[in-house]
Amino acid sequence: MKTPLFDGLLQHIQQNPIQFHIPGHKGGAGMDPSFREFIGSNALSLDLINISPLDDLHHPDGIIKEAQQLAADAFGADETFFSVQGTSGAIMTMIMSVCGPGEKIIVPRNVHKSIMSAIVFSGATPIFIHPEIDKTLGISHGITVEAVKKALHAHPDAKGLLVINPTYFGVSANLKAIVSLAHSYDIPVLVDEAHGVHIHFHDKLPLSAMQAGADMAATSVHKLGGSLTQSSVLNIQGDRVSKHRVQSIISMLTTTSTSYILLASLDAARRHLVMNGEELLSETISLAYKTRNALNRINGIYCPGNELLDDKAIFDVDPTKIIISVKDLGVSGYDVEVWLRENYQIEVELSDLYNILCIITFGDTEEKTNKLIEALTKLSLEQLGIIEKKERKHVNVYVPNIPTLSFSPRDAFYAETELIVLENSDGRVSAEFVMVYPPGIPILIPGEIIDKENLDYIAKNIEAGLPVQGPEDPTLKTIRVINERKPIV
Repeated sequence: MKTPLFDGLLQHIQQNPIQFHIPGHKGGAGMDPSFREFIGSNALSLDLINISPLDDLHHPDGIIKEAQQLAADAFGADETFFSVQGTSGAIMTMIMSVCGPGEKIIVPRNVHKSIMSAIVFSGATPIFIHPEIDKTLGISHGITVEAVKKALHAHPDAKGLLVINPTYFGVSANLKAIVSLAHSYDIPVLVDEAHGVHIHFHDKLPLSAMQAGADMAATSVHKLGGSLTQSSVLNIQGDRVSKHRVQSIISMLTTTSTSYILLASLDAARRHLVMNGEELLSETISLAYKTRNALNRINGIYCPGNELLDDKAIFDVDPTKIIISVKDLGVSGYDVEVWLRENYQIEVELSDLYNILCIITFGDTEEKTNKLIEALTKLSLEQLGIIEKKERKHVNVYVPNIPTLSFSPRDAFYAETELIVLENSDGRVSAEFVMVYPPGIPILIPGEIIDKENLDYIAKNIEAGLPVQGPEDPTLKTIRVINERKPIV
């Protein structure tokens, strides 16, 4: 199976043309020697620019166009657009392709920051659906068909419905039913598929966006599909969204100095997934189940699996996402992340107040997962020994209610604002994002009313050492809020 973009680049390199164009390092000759030696001449030779023989991502009509069409065939899409701005760029393209100022888009509240950023840029009005909250794990799951039905009935004039499939933690809603319902209102379905590139290539994994009939999907190939970081695809099908508008919007959001290393890695990753994905994913799924079962035999550790399924918000789960609940060990997820790093040189995908998340891909081996099992077994023995000497306490999982949106995110972001002490902001309207990253799901977005519960949750995350981000003030002592207009006396 060919890789027209990667092959075209190799043919161009073999001709060894004299380069009087950018990038200025000219195949590595003009850069720091130690960096050149580490990166290697092959990688540097691929770092090219959109000269005529290599096509142009902004107006593809050659090897990039051919590579994108092969990707569309692979994902079951009508059109595929390559993104070198990550999945965030693809998500922003999706939303800005269907929504303009003041127009409604229905979204779950547990969305990534990039979705809220796109809503600010487009001026759209978000109609939030509350995701199902897991009060055992302290995380948000999917949205129910019933919740979508209510939202569509109340807002039939919405320009789009956005669904996360699967969530960061590997949970999928009943996407096929949700798509069918939205289409009955002639409303396009946009899917944040950042954590689901692999699901299209194995029938033991949740349905992909294209398989479920969604109109658009921003799919992160680099996260779980083998391409380089920052490379993603935007898949579209059907006629509810104009492919010409999509090309126009993605071009507006994309650098004119597109990375051919990233583009080539997308081309090669697509071939690898099509040719070897099913076999490799079978091995990955088997390894994930084996790892989960072993971890569940460790005292104080809980790794949820298929027992979560409920035919509603948790319609399906991706077994390669291993949620590890550590709250019964008497430590936070962040404590465990640090302990694994310092004692076993193990890095996890994320940690929160109660869990760590480990992702198994076809880049993993049993030797690596056994190290994780060994490490957590040791941690369990240490922590449970400490707990036995004290009074054992039940850990109450704490998830705050979703704040009330009083201004559109765009109006709040561009409003007249003032900086006040964070702990005194109860009742004020936030003009900033506040989130823990990863996963990048905002605790507060511009336009939401701050309440004591949000402030307590922020403080709890800061106290635990988790990376709370978003406000201008990196110390998180202050927050920018909308000015209050008081009457003149």
